Amino acid sequence: MSSPGFDTRPERLPSTLPLFPLSGVLLLPRSRLPLNIFEPRYLNMVDDAIAGDRLIGMIQPEPRNDTDATQPLFKVGCVGRIVSLAEEGNRYLIALSGICRFTVGAEMSTTRGYRRIVPDWSRFLGDFDEESPAKIDRTRLTAGLKSFFKANGLSADWTSIEQAPDERLVNSLAMICPFPPAEKQALLEAATLVERATILTGLVEMAVIHSTQDDSGARH
Repeated sequence: MSSPGFDTRPERLPSTLPLFPLSGVLLLPRSRLPLNIFEPRYLNMVDDAIAGDRLIGMIQPEPRNDTDATQPLFKVGCVGRIVSLAEEGNRYLIALSGICRFTVGAEMSTTRGYRRIVPDWSRFLGDFDEESPAKIDRTRLTAGLKSFFKANGLSADWTSIEQAPDERLVNSLAMICPFPPAEKQALLEAATLVERATILTGLVEMAVIHSTQDDSGARH
């Protein structure tokens, strides 16, 4: 099931938001995230979202061992709209289209198992504006990616990578590259596309250095 277009004016942003905490998973504005939903509380969340504004806030839990209900969350997430949904047995396969980041405000009591908060949108209203053309160092990023993908046994369509627009390239890589949660969070909170590209390039290069050092140590 697909959905019609969504009015993405800032004034249409909701005053409360259901949360889907998921470690190591990133959603960014104007990007798409597929999700496999199977826990009963998150099936409830999807049902409630479909019956309402179709919006779900993606956020990472902090890496601690608290229970799900009390586990602290990172302070920034991104809201996405359900743009497709398929039902397979006792699970939903959905896709979210990223709209705007938010800062976590007060948490609300709920009766359906999932967490809900009052989001603060003020810091990220610029997410509704298209990024102005800006120079990112694609040559350095691509060189780092080739070494990173090789070190991690990953394949890539380099022709598509080279042809992708800057925002789509940087955001897609930020979402799919297997970085730890804190590093994913830094990519999410980057103020501009250029800043996100710079962070992404640095993370890729550091990962390659660590991989090379690990390989060297393993040979001794």
